[in-house]
Amino acid sequence: MNSTEEYALQNGAIDSQTVLKVDNVTKVFESAAGRVAALRGIDLEIKRGEFVSIVGPSGSGKSTLLNIIGALDKPTSGKVYINGIDIFALDDSEMATMRNHLIGFIFQSYNLINRTTVLKNVALPGIISEMGSEERERRAMRLLQVLGIGDKAQYKPVNLSGGQQQRVAIARSLMNDPAMILADEPTGNLDTKTGSEVFGLLRMLSSKFRRTVVMVTHNPELAEASDRAVYIRDGRVEKEVSH
Repeated sequence: MNSTEEYALQNGAIDSQTVLKVDNVTKVFESAAGRVAALRGIDLEIKRGEFVSIVGPSGSGKSTLLNIIGALDKPTSGKVYINGIDIFALDDSEMATMRNHLIGFIFQSYNLINRTTVLKNVALPGIISEMGSEERERRAMRLLQVLGIGDKAQYKPVNLSGGQQQRVAIARSLMNDPAMILADEPTGNLDTKTGSEVFGLLRMLSSKFRRTVVMVTHNPELAEASDRAVYIRDGRVEKEVSH
């Protein structure tokens, strides 16, 4: 049993092939111009091992939705379940633990710490989850090797190419064996060739290693290459297309 399954069982999760369930989620922001409804009743279900793209124009609500799925922001109403856990019913400490165990994040801007090594960047989620130092280093090194950058372990991220930095970010997202990987425009800062390589790695995680991947993208070609594309417009699901 992996750490994700253990965490889910300890927290009363129902055994299911549904990793993510979004139930009638709304999000309203207060602004100087008044109330802005960013999400208007989103319903979404994602199965284990599925690769789903969330697609939509700027301001459609897709990044807001990703932030709520990742428990980085709270909905105004509605519920989000990950592995059967009602994540917004948790207190702040429980939510932080859940986020660290069940979700891996990949950002467009990498979000790496340049003052320390690649290996320590990858190991960081293991430190937060109080993984033993020997196991932490072994797992981080193994992930770097799988992603083809084991020889960069002692480099600082600033000395790597954009594609290599994104591989480090992917390795870090996998450190605690999460149920789901959330990727926010992971190829947005990369050239076409490197972006395709990074997308290929995410595709492999889904198809070969049964990792659930939810990716926000503006790229229609990447959306079409995923298992399913969910199109968001004006805070609502406009359509879903399976490939």
